[in-house]
Amino acid sequence: MRVLITGGCGFVGHHLVEHFLKNTKAEIVILDRLTYASMGLKRLRDIKCYDDQRIKILTANFNSSIDEGLASEIGEIEYIFHLGAETHVDRSIEDAEPFVISNVLGTLRLLEYARTQKSLKKFFYFSTDEVFGPAPGKTAYKEWDRYNSGNPYAAAKAGGEELCLAYGNTHKVPVVITHCMNIFGERQHPEKFIPLVINRVLSGNKILIHSDANKKIPGSRFWIHARNVAAAVVFLMDKAATQDKYNIVGEREVNNLEMAQFIAKVIGKPLNYELVDFHTSRPGHDLRYGLDGQKMFDMGWRLPLNFEHSLEKTVLWFLKNPQWLERSEIDTNAFDVSKSRKSA
Repeated sequence: MRVLITGGCGFVGHHLVEHFLKNTKAEIVILDRLTYASMGLKRLRDIKCYDDQRIKILTANFNSSIDEGLASEIGEIEYIFHLGAETHVDRSIEDAEPFVISNVLGTLRLLEYARTQKSLKKFFYFSTDEVFGPAPGKTAYKEWDRYNSGNPYAAAKAGGEELCLAYGNTHKVPVVITHCMNIFGERQHPEKFIPLVINRVLSGNKILIHSDANKKIPGSRFWIHARNVAAAVVFLMDKAATQDKYNIVGEREVNNLEMAQFIAKVIGKPLNYELVDFHTSRPGHDLRYGLDGQKMFDMGWRLPLNFEHSLEKTVLWFLKNPQWLERSEIDTNAFDVSKSRKSA
């Protein structure tokens, strides 16, 4: 089995690579632009797979057409996992164009390439819960519910989804779409919520927690470890129908403050925080997202690792590997948990 993973040097991508290496005999081709979010080849080196003979790493911009030379280096592929994307909500609000180019045009390029693969069994497109927009109360959106993107990032991902379905209908590309929720795990970029909270707790600095307009109710998300996402993807390789969508849902809903308090408890230091009305001042961020995971549950999917165990292990890992908490960019005070997105 030969698989192509775009964004394989990124956070979620490298966990998928590691999962394939440990649990399958697949040969893996990684296509990555090595943007700031990829952190170069650092993650692949850290999991000690950089020199693995089963891996081929190609540095290329998939926003451009995959020409004959690059296609020759990739070789024949049976599964494509398109994780590579622009994913930072704040950045999309400031400048939407790179998100449309990467998440729509880049997806078009991959779909055009997929059409040439005679052995292709499935094309997985990784999307986000944010395409559905805010989920008030206990709302949990099913896979084919209407979309209501609240920011340019989500809209670009929704556009990519529609292109996938169109290529499935028109060109018979065997597409499978997944919606995922907030992902955490080892080697996550330090701008994301969990490493950010760890840094703030260690330093004693205040962290601002996204809340409602009254500053009483923290924003909430369903969280899932990247290894569980990788396991879900392997599960879907055999079980998923093409031209269909699947929600990969975390075990339970946790609000931002509960997350921060849990992290502080594991570290053994007090949490210095303030609830702030981030949404009113920054349109495009939603207080709550929600997905219905019944479809995959009925298919037999169960989370291999529970939430508390996964989170505690992740926090302890960062404490033992503090180099992964170091920032290459200025750390902003205002933080919205919806930045902790679905791909590299």
